[in-house]
Amino acid sequence: MNDMQAIRRGRLQGRGGRGDPSPLGTWFWDIDRVLLLLALFLIAIGLIAVAAGSPATAVRYSGEHVKFTPLHYFWRQVIWVAVALPVLFGVSMLPVTLARRMSLVGAGICVALLAVTPFVGMTVNGARRWIGFGFAQFQPSEFLKPFFVVTVAYLLSLKARDEELPATVITAGLTGLVALLLMMQPDFGQTIIFCSIWLALIVIAGTPTRTIIGLLAMVPVGLVAAYVFYGTARARIDAFLFPGIEGEGAADHFQTNAAHNTLTAGGWFGTGPGGGTAKFGLPEAHTDYIFSVIGEEFGLIACMIVALVFLAIVVRVFVKLLDEQDSFKLLAASGLAVQFGAQALVSMAVNTGLAPSKGMTLPFISYGGSSMVALSIGMGLLLAFTRRNPFLMRSPYINRWNAA
Repeated sequence: MNDMQAIRRGRLQGRGGRGDPSPLGTWFWDIDRVLLLLALFLIAIGLIAVAAGSPATAVRYSGEHVKFTPLHYFWRQVIWVAVALPVLFGVSMLPVTLARRMSLVGAGICVALLAVTPFVGMTVNGARRWIGFGFAQFQPSEFLKPFFVVTVAYLLSLKARDEELPATVITAGLTGLVALLLMMQPDFGQTIIFCSIWLALIVIAGTPTRTIIGLLAMVPVGLVAAYVFYGTARARIDAFLFPGIEGEGAADHFQTNAAHNTLTAGGWFGTGPGGGTAKFGLPEAHTDYIFSVIGEEFGLIACMIVALVFLAIVVRVFVKLLDEQDSFKLLAASGLAVQFGAQALVSMAVNTGLAPSKGMTLPFISYGGSSMVALSIGMGLLLAFTRRNPFLMRSPYINRWNAA
């Protein structure tokens, strides 16, 4: 009987059990499966939400020469998900060293692309944020975010080796450069996200309290400067603070008001899939205001569940990092969690009327190829940095990467 049990145990281990020596089997047991399942759950919710918002957007953009296809954006999102999932799984299997090197190179490439975007990019809604033509379009700032997080985390982690290294100043310069390039597009919302990520990382890195207080004191100065010198930000802030104002901000007030009305139109339980009508008044029902579409068709309870899933991902990451001894992995994973949570928070705040109008996608839920693939890279990196025992570290091949 014992021999038979041993044979069965051996077969089990050879088919993906804890003792499975294959890279895929070891990865499965080393990866944070709860974190992975939460991400996949959001992607599934996103497909349902895009299917609900697609008809409203299709109606808005269809015309005399454009055929009306209700689920046009849904089927395109399915394609993007099919592209993004292998990216997510592939990046999550990378060893820490290779993931870091990929991010450093990616950050350099994305900053270069960000620099040329204002000159060669496509103009959409008065801003140049996209590079490409036709179907092949991408937003460099979306791809830069996860690479930026890892790069800043790496630079700050170097201070543990050399106390004299001005890591905070170097990362401040990098953040300032990225902010300048973003404002040239202009993209004030992404600028806030990048600056928030940097501020969170230097706090986690142990920057002196006096420095942090000084930086926080500069935040109002930056907001005032943006209000004075950045016309779009001024119009949106005016529309948010003074709803009855006329002029450029009136359109932004209309959008936030329409989003709030759509969000609450379905009550607690929603109108049911396809039953929403208020969504047809939204300017971007499949992207920026997808959270409102969820509220109308699936109810406020569904919105609360989505928000709790985002919160669970962030909390899960920070709980796992409580015992992390590697300063780089601690900073990189924390920064990626902050990026993910901050983007979700801004998007939901705009939809609920708690923040001025801003084109910010809801992670893994809003329609968009750049957003979906870039977020998959970020989640893959997060899974790689929170992996319990990276299987590639036990491989003789990875030693060559570490030695290089």
